[in-house]
Amino acid sequence: MPQDDHLIEPPVVGHTQPASPPPKLGPPAPALPAVPAPDDSKSAPRSLRSWLLIALATALSLAAALYLLRNVLLGTPTPVYTATRAELVQSVVASGRVVSPQRVTVALQNSGRVLRVAVAEGQTVERGQLLIELDNSDTRASLAQARAAVAQAQARVRQLRELSQPLATQALAQAQATALQTRKVLARDRDLVAQGFISQAVLDDAQRAADVASSQVASAQAQAQTSTPGGSDAALAQAALAQALAGQQLASVKLAQGQVLAPSSGVLISRDVEVGDIVQPGKALMVLAASGQTQVLVQIDEKNLAKIALGQKALGSADAFASQRFDAVVAYINPGVDAARGSVEVKLAVTQPPAYLRQDMTVSIDIETARRTSAVVLPTSTLEDAASDKPWVLVVRDQRAVKQFVTLGLRGDTRVEVLSGIAAGEGVVPVSKTGVKAGQRVRARVQAPPAPARERAAGKSPMAP
Repeated sequence: MPQDDHLIEPPVVGHTQPASPPPKLGPPAPALPAVPAPDDSKSAPRSLRSWLLIALATALSLAAALYLLRNVLLGTPTPVYTATRAELVQSVVASGRVVSPQRVTVALQNSGRVLRVAVAEGQTVERGQLLIELDNSDTRASLAQARAAVAQAQARVRQLRELSQPLATQALAQAQATALQTRKVLARDRDLVAQGFISQAVLDDAQRAADVASSQVASAQAQAQTSTPGGSDAALAQAALAQALAGQQLASVKLAQGQVLAPSSGVLISRDVEVGDIVQPGKALMVLAASGQTQVLVQIDEKNLAKIALGQKALGSADAFASQRFDAVVAYINPGVDAARGSVEVKLAVTQPPAYLRQDMTVSIDIETARRTSAVVLPTSTLEDAASDKPWVLVVRDQRAVKQFVTLGLRGDTRVEVLSGIAAGEGVVPVSKTGVKAGQRVRARVQAPPAPARERAAGKSPMAP
């Protein structure tokens, strides 16, 4: 019996299938037409495009992953400043005013009415120049009277020298001659009385005449003595002349007190008097700034006192002429401290003051307190805990931010000197601006530091009054 070519598949375990009808026996079914095989030449390009798309997607994913992880792999882009060697100049800044070492207050010693004011405010005057003149007609009259008294006393001295002294000398000689004659007559009369030729009465008259002549000689001698340059009459005449001269000098002084002359050359910076004013003794009428050395008075904060020393150089500029600078030198440091303001008074000498400087003009002063010609410097923005005993910075080493303690030297507003801890050429991170932490991997981006102006000590001083 012929067997059927169709096989019956056993049922799948675990699945319930409906019973299929038994196959029918009969002749075999006709064969189906053959299906053609797929063409490999058409399916190959489709597979290549799929692989290319898969590779592209994989590359994009990998690039995106690398981009997201770039800071982890390469480090965070971080701006850094490079430590450099440069000249560092530190200065203390203060504001003050122009002063004159000598200010002369002009006043009068006498009261009176102002007749003339010869100068105006701001005018330059020379020593001895007339400033103020009072109405002094009465003083001039007194001076004329004193001069007349001097002339009279001088005439008396001349009279003694030219007349009285010669007359006294001649009178003495005449008295001496008369006394000699009377003595001779007395001697002869004594001989005659002894011989009996004349009487005793004649001898007594001769004796009396001799005595009178002797007294006249003594009187003439005294008169001549008083007329000599060392005598009493000469002394009285000289005393009278001295008194007259003193009176003349007093009148001249009173006349001079009615005129105020410039005690020194300078500039008149204040005037408080006009023609016709009645002034009183001692009232301030003018203020004269004596010419000479110009000074600048400033108040320095006491915390900067240790940096200031005599002879330090400085640069000044007036607020009205800010673009022009002038040289100055520290000439005086007050030994005391103003407790109310916490400042110290300092005066600077202006050796060659410019023409535009005026009294009490406000100026700014930069006092050079220290200088380093080749110092390792960093911007102050890179420092952390700068006011503490252990300042530190974040320095980039092997692409990582490393915390490094440093020793500081000169300090300024924009730059600071590093004595140890950092070498020239190393990059330092400005911590407060970037937020970078110690140990973090970074990519350094070197930036130019702030333009270094003249370094100034921290803390500006208060303005001088």
